[in-house]
Amino acid sequence: VFPETSLKATGVDFLKSQNTREHHTDGYNIENLVVRRGQPFQVKINLNRELTAADKLSLRFSIGENPMKTRGSLMSLKPEREQDFNGWKISIVKKSGKECLLSVTTSPSAPVGKYTLNVKTGTNIYKPENGVIYLLFNPWCEDDSVFMDDEAQKKEYVLNDTGYIYVGSSFSIYDRPWNFGQFEELILDACMYLLDKSKLSLTNRRDPAYVSRAMSALVNANDDRGVLMGNWSGNYSGGTAPMDWIGSVTILQNYYKTKKPVCYGQCWVFAGVLNTVMRCLGVPARCVTNFNSAHDTDENLTVDVYVNEKGEKLNSMSLDSVWNFHVWNDVWMKRTDIPDGFSGWQAIDSTPQEQSQGIFRCGPCPLKAVREGDVYLPYDSKFVYAEVNADKVYWIVKKVNGKNKYIKAGTETRDIGKNISTKAVGQNKREDITLEYKYPEGSKEERKSMERAISFLPSSVMVPRSKYATTVSEQNIAGNPTVLHETVTKTGLRLEITNTEALYPGNPLEMAITVKTSTPGSWTIDLTGSCQLQYYTGKVQANLGTIKKTIKLEGTSEMQIPLKIAPDMYMKTLASVDDEVLILVTAIAEVKETNDKLTKETSMRFEYPPITIQMPEAAKLNNDFTCAFIFKNKLNITLENCKLLVEGLGIFKMTTFDQGDIMPGRIMKSEVICTPTRLGEKKMVAKLISNQIKGISTEKAITIVE
Repeated sequence: VFPETSLKATGVDFLKSQNTREHHTDGYNIENLVVRRGQPFQVKINLNRELTAADKLSLRFSIGENPMKTRGSLMSLKPEREQDFNGWKISIVKKSGKECLLSVTTSPSAPVGKYTLNVKTGTNIYKPENGVIYLLFNPWCEDDSVFMDDEAQKKEYVLNDTGYIYVGSSFSIYDRPWNFGQFEELILDACMYLLDKSKLSLTNRRDPAYVSRAMSALVNANDDRGVLMGNWSGNYSGGTAPMDWIGSVTILQNYYKTKKPVCYGQCWVFAGVLNTVMRCLGVPARCVTNFNSAHDTDENLTVDVYVNEKGEKLNSMSLDSVWNFHVWNDVWMKRTDIPDGFSGWQAIDSTPQEQSQGIFRCGPCPLKAVREGDVYLPYDSKFVYAEVNADKVYWIVKKVNGKNKYIKAGTETRDIGKNISTKAVGQNKREDITLEYKYPEGSKEERKSMERAISFLPSSVMVPRSKYATTVSEQNIAGNPTVLHETVTKTGLRLEITNTEALYPGNPLEMAITVKTSTPGSWTIDLTGSCQLQYYTGKVQANLGTIKKTIKLEGTSEMQIPLKIAPDMYMKTLASVDDEVLILVTAIAEVKETNDKLTKETSMRFEYPPITIQMPEAAKLNNDFTCAFIFKNKLNITLENCKLLVEGLGIFKMTTFDQGDIMPGRIMKSEVICTPTRLGEKKMVAKLISNQIKGISTEKAITIVE
């Protein structure tokens, strides 16, 4: 006997607060239900009458343009009949009157993206309001390829929406606070837009390796009108200078609203945005900084550095370069597309440096492949290997009869790939992860790994690779002096470069080069030293001064040679660039008695007075509190055209305040009223930029309670 009225759904309750709590998605600032794959969630269906045994009820989940069961883009789940469809499961939790509570478990390898839910009863189809469900990767699910066991790591690498990006130089590392903001308004939608834009097949959308590779391409604007336009020219008119961002939120929101690339980014901005995108999609991710990063254009594992006879580094000669630092990302996953044993952290990089299979993208490359020298494994492992393992070869360029002559002045085998850094789990400090990328320098495992890597790399000839030296024949390279690997020399010659006073803008730069010998004998040493200002990419911006000295040392002894630069030698340059510049000191020592040569360079960053934040330790949800920013200009120069950038996720939207000029000794105090909209620990981030200085930033935490 058939019931009189045909069965119809009249409403769907997505039980958002319960589901999102269980799925660790309650942070997303969005109307719709967000869940993670491979884990059950519940929906309550309201019907026009009680459900009987004869009724046909099914939930239909569809993804993409033209959903079809055969393609796996339409899942039709029937709680009364087959409980499993394409690895998706459904069951009735309980029936009471006209309500029916269902439990749905998606497949742990389901394609990530937006699914539309319809309820089918017989021939009736009910389309609920806000019926789009966002399905993400699930590091909490053992069968998901991004599964991560450690709870504290998941809290950091998936759920933390703030962090630090490490910059500066290996000599002076500092942290730049960054707001990832993966839960902010429109960010998830921006990531879904990027997924659609990637044109990945549904099958590839199941796999974090394909998704992360696609995102590394889409975060840069090259090839595909992606998120960020890179610019290293020093001229940022028509956009925001890379130094002026303090987080990813504004960038991704602007991109999603305009669908046009946002101007401008440099490596830490690309890495900050890619980190946001990966965490937002549910893939554990961290920003990684490699200090002294080789940017080597032919994978031949050497980078050539050219200096003139005054010891000044030359820009124009090299095709390859060493960046003071380069920032990329590691993402965590099980790799199913390559042999076993290479799962775990994978490097990806969205800074447009080099094309990979015709597109500016990089990775995922297993850290283990880099460490073991298995550089044949996809993707781009040769490139990443060179970034952390290349040798630096110094060449002195001398003019002889109007022609350039190249004299080799040392090989530095331990300088590249130093202090590889990321934010520590659960703590506001730096963690050194160099040993995840390579074995200890000089260990037998390192030698083995290097031999293995070299067997897969193009063979290299040791000739200078300048664009002017392409026709260099062997005889153009001056007689081979004993070229020193820092470790062995007849005189035990060593060089150290330090600053003897704090490097404050507006003060004289006071540095010293220490020359050391450690073997018996009398040694005459010609020392050449230079000081320059350079961008973090290694590009020289200004020559500030040089010294030339001949010194005599006996046996084990040392001598310190001062190098001092007056403020007016560099202040003009400092005020005219829109980037943070570093101080580069290069020293070349030549022992007359043995013809030994040694070259060393050190980059240092300027030091700045701090900016401080004053606010309560805790505040109540939706109750205003005051936050003050205080800066005292302790420098003896005026900071012109100052701007204060402020952002606190969940407490204060990104705002820029003009502060005018701040004279020496003056105090700037600025107050804002904050209204906290979310519970838990929140952070206020502030940055002060002026014509002279770009790098003053700070942050402070506050706990928001009920």
